Amino acid sequence: MKIGFDAKRFFNNNTGLGNYSRTLLKNILKVQPQNKYILYSPNKAQSSVSETFLHGKNIVVKSSSKLFWRERGVVSDLKKDGVQLYHGLSNEIPIGIHKSGIQSIVTIHDLIFKIYPKTYNYFDTKIYDFKFKYSCKNANRILAISESTKRDIIQFYNVPPERIDVIYQACNPVFYTLQSTEDVSRNLKEYKLPERFMLYVGSVIERKNLLTIVKAQEKINTSNRIPLVIVGKGGAYKKQVEQYIHDKNLGEHFIWLNSLENNEHLQALYQKAELFIYPSIYEGFGIPVVEALLSKTPVITSNVSSLPEAAGSNSICIDPQDENLMKESIERILSNDILRQDMVEKGHAYAIANFDGKKCAEKVLGLYKKTL
Repeated sequence: MKIGFDAKRFFNNNTGLGNYSRTLLKNILKVQPQNKYILYSPNKAQSSVSETFLHGKNIVVKSSSKLFWRERGVVSDLKKDGVQLYHGLSNEIPIGIHKSGIQSIVTIHDLIFKIYPKTYNYFDTKIYDFKFKYSCKNANRILAISESTKRDIIQFYNVPPERIDVIYQACNPVFYTLQSTEDVSRNLKEYKLPERFMLYVGSVIERKNLLTIVKAQEKINTSNRIPLVIVGKGGAYKKQVEQYIHDKNLGEHFIWLNSLENNEHLQALYQKAELFIYPSIYEGFGIPVVEALLSKTPVITSNVSSLPEAAGSNSICIDPQDENLMKESIERILSNDILRQDMVEKGHAYAIANFDGKKCAEKVLGLYKKTL
């Protein structure tokens, strides 16, 4: 097969959509290295994460500075290059591809801009709506990264369910091999963390709902509290959370880390944490939950959107805005070693079974074959 990819996020986004694109292609190359893969991007931003792809066997990277090339002009290049199938990895396909004879698949990650439009610029929501609607209407197949996203696509764009395939995404390969106790200590040494802590990883924005954890922590008896390490950046909402912590004199119970040096340090943080908490109000998938499970850390997360899919039945999924239930869940896990160990082992097995990189890639390649 000769397959083309929308690679803008692949080369220019170091988080969410970029990680999805790089991880998927890396696993596809392991499963079927014999195919020809062409990456189309307006520019080729070279970094440590993309360098290997620039010189890989059976991989070609093409770019153009032409105006609207990615949105429309790339179709002529796809035809010239003999591409059989084009995969829009980040919610869109080029205009006119459905008239070119080239089959297309689009991955839809989430519809947050439809569900929580006030968290976006008004004009951005209109642009996103046009692109998503066009892609869902004109792609030959739609790949949703969760059953929750599939339901949203059906609801907002009236797409027949049979045109949508749900294929979960995998994590960065580093999370599938556990670190030794010595490596965890070495990787965390520079952060000077306490021996016991809980963990939150994610943007500090209103939708991620960090304040509920803060209020739950406030309700826990001081003799039983262990600090929460927070990994993530934010703006106005972060200031709101910080102000609440200050006003309630809770500062000693929260440790802020804006960023970590690399994924090995992040994995070490997951492994060391006694509990991972992720009370987001809406997610298209919830990669941090899977990263925690793969790191053998018990999880408390939300019972809404895709998060129960990411967490599995052996995590605790609750109303994300119920601070009393959050408090009770934290205390229950931290005080019950048998429960905690059961959550660790069964949660890890669930993540390995459902989010293995090779299995995810095989399913995507199967979708390619079915589409062609």
